[in-house]
Order: sequence, then structure tokens, then C-alpha cells
Amino acid sequence: MSTLGGSQATAFATGDRFDEKMLHVPLSDGRKISVPLNWFPKLRNATPEQRSNWKLIGNGVGIHWDDLDEDLSVAGLLGA
Repeated sequence: MSTLGGSQATAFATGDRFDEKMLHVPLSDGRKISVPLNWFPKLRNATPEQRSNWKLIGNGVGIHWDDLDEDLSVAGLLGA
């Protein structure tokens, strides 16, 4: 059994943060995921205001940006 697989089920997003090239997502278990914005063109091309209009979905299973109609899951970001 994979340790990563077990921890994916209990790790939830607690927010998000952007810099010029990356999306950073802190997780409830203390880890932080950082992924290139180039992976997500809608987020890459969004204004700071659009990026700041987000909400957690499924109690942190994912993040949704209303203005962009974009959803990202923690499992997807972890490469599940």
C-alpha cells in the first residue's frame, strides 16, 4: 500500500496563493503543493482580482474560481 495514496484521502486544501509563475496550495496536513501556472491557462491569464475570487469545494477537496469557471482538486494536484 502506498503511503501517498493514504494521505491524499486526508489532505485538504486550506487556501491558495499565487506568485508570478506558480500556484501554491497549503494542505491541512502541513504540506504545500506548488505547481506552475502554465499548467492552468485560465489561472495563468486571469487578473489578480479573478484569482482572488475562490472558494473551497467539498470542505477542501478542491478549489473553485467562480469568475474563471475553474476547479482544481487536491488529488489532481498531487498527481493521483
